[in-house]
Amino acid sequence: MKKIEAIVRHFKIEDLKNQLVECGIQGMTVTEVKGFGRQKGHTEMYRGNEYAVDFIPKVKMEVVVPDDKYEKVVNTIIQCAQTGQIGDGKIFVTELVEVIRIRTAERGVDAI
Repeated sequence: MKKIEAIVRHFKIEDLKNQLVECGIQGMTVTEVKGFGRQKGHTEMYRGNEYAVDFIPKVKMEVVVPDDKYEKVVNTIIQCAQTGQIGDGKIFVTELVEVIRIRTAERGVDAI
């Protein structure tokens, strides 16, 4: 099993959710986050003064998938979230040792 975390732009999350549901994903966690990558933020003007905006607001989506769905999910995220501009985001993939559903004590793929 793999845990896939994707940091994407706010306006992409609804379309991404719909596409992942079509791929058979039954659950996900979405969190509003702030951060910066290579672009190191940007500057904005407010009432004639220039301010540095170091942390850019994004959305982090997390899903856990069986190994056989991993490539399809990653490719779906790339297709949905890509705009071709700096700041499109990142995808992080980690191997999971165990997943346990608390209510029923199911383990592994059955617990997803």
